[in-house]
Amino acid sequence: MSPVTHFFSGWVFANCFRLDRRGRAAVTLASVAPDVDGLGIVPELLTRNSNHPLLWFSKYHHSLHTLAFAAVVSLLAVAVTKRWSVAALVFLSFHLHLLEDLIGSRGPDGDQWPIPYLKPFSERLQLVWHGQWALNGWQNYVITIAVLVATVWIARRKGVSPVEIFSKDADRAVVAALGGASVPTYDAR
Repeated sequence: MSPVTHFFSGWVFANCFRLDRRGRAAVTLASVAPDVDGLGIVPELLTRNSNHPLLWFSKYHHSLHTLAFAAVVSLLAVAVTKRWSVAALVFLSFHLHLLEDLIGSRGPDGDQWPIPYLKPFSERLQLVWHGQWALNGWQNYVITIAVLVATVWIARRKGVSPVEIFSKDADRAVVAALGGASVPTYDAR
């Protein structure tokens, strides 16, 4: 699925629990963390016509979609938030990303990227679902619209939006523009 869908589904998931701003940010960012390896597309595109193209996206995308990286991200969450409960939610949010990719990330040519779940320790377990729908399939659009609607509903009801991860002031402006609560209904800050 799209990183945008991962981001918003992570934020909606984070808001299913009583978390402070830092906890919500950690859970939300964990839902996007496996796609950090997707940033390899930038050097690949910049060097595609050179004598030595860097195929970092083609070779390495999905290489961080692993149990080991989920553990690293979860441990980072403990270091940042000082809460094991947040780390557990980060671990689940990371796996929400894997589930979303498993069900809705087939390429336009029908190619499926298996998820190398136990890498680098083992190549044996490659997660793949043969019913996987296309990345641009209608199902992904429906899910994206649903999490966007849920995001707006949460922002209006609770007085916080995903923008809070980046700026408290911008978050207040977004919530106000959406007609949301002027004071968060729980410890949002």
